Amino acid sequence: MWGISYWAIPLFSSVVWLAMLLAMILSWITDGKPHYPSMGPTQDIAFISDVGAQRLKPLFIAMSAVSVVSLDIAFLSERWLRHSGRLARNTSWWQKSYSILSIIAAIVGAAGIILLSIFDTWRHPRLHDVFLGLFIGGYVISAIFICLEYQRLGVHHREHTIIQISFWMKVTFIIVELALAIGFGVMRQTDHWNTAAILEWIVALVFTFYVLSFFVDFIPAVRTKNHQSRETEVEMAMEGPETTSETGLYPDGAGANVYPTSNAFTNQDPNRYQPNGFAAHPNTRGINGNTYYADGHPDALKPANGRVPLTSNF
Repeated sequence: MWGISYWAIPLFSSVVWLAMLLAMILSWITDGKPHYPSMGPTQDIAFISDVGAQRLKPLFIAMSAVSVVSLDIAFLSERWLRHSGRLARNTSWWQKSYSILSIIAAIVGAAGIILLSIFDTWRHPRLHDVFLGLFIGGYVISAIFICLEYQRLGVHHREHTIIQISFWMKVTFIIVELALAIGFGVMRQTDHWNTAAILEWIVALVFTFYVLSFFVDFIPAVRTKNHQSRETEVEMAMEGPETTSETGLYPDGAGANVYPTSNAFTNQDPNRYQPNGFAAHPNTRGINGNTYYADGHPDALKPANGRVPLTSNF
């Protein structure tokens, strides 16, 4: 049932992000908790950016980029799945607008983290702080628009409780992340460097769970893997039934009955015909016999006048 589906995108993104955080903090600890040049004079705990400005800068750039790009792909996939009907459809123009705005804000946030990893806090402190604000602000605003969309979706699709669960998960992220971000900013401005560093690591960790929350959003898409949109169903209905070849061959005589249904044989006749080419003769291969007949009828048993008699024991 599960297989590899859209749910793997946010899962992959969150794993990459968490692995990056673990690699950076464990590297700093195993190196003996060094005091980097970008750290304050009274600072004992390194910021993520302090670690990322040193020898792990390539890892910081690569893994943060992979994580946020895959997350933004998840945003785009969610939009497509709602449009195609594999997730609960948007019921208004406003809901679609919220979704599009959330994607735009997420792209801005992704650009922020990629740029701040390139313009590190040691060599480009001012630019680094600007891009940090862009990263946090972009994804918080994106989450707000997602919550607006999900709130309206939950009203119109009350049968989909998973929408409400995801909504409250993202609302929790917004509240917690805003509180931590404000605390982080205040601690930095008041030179409480160690407290600010701890809050920054927590902010990054909370972001992991936000990314993982999109795993929940994609669960319904697993059950609709073979779903066809309403537009596709309408097109197929207009095209009509298709044969297996240009000669009109149907497997096991299961094709459309193209012969008139009058002048039926009696039930006692062993060669009587039934609709759709299912002969009652015991020597005729059955529904799973993989036998193909032109227009659903064996030539040996087809009436010469093209009229198909019916059985009367339906």
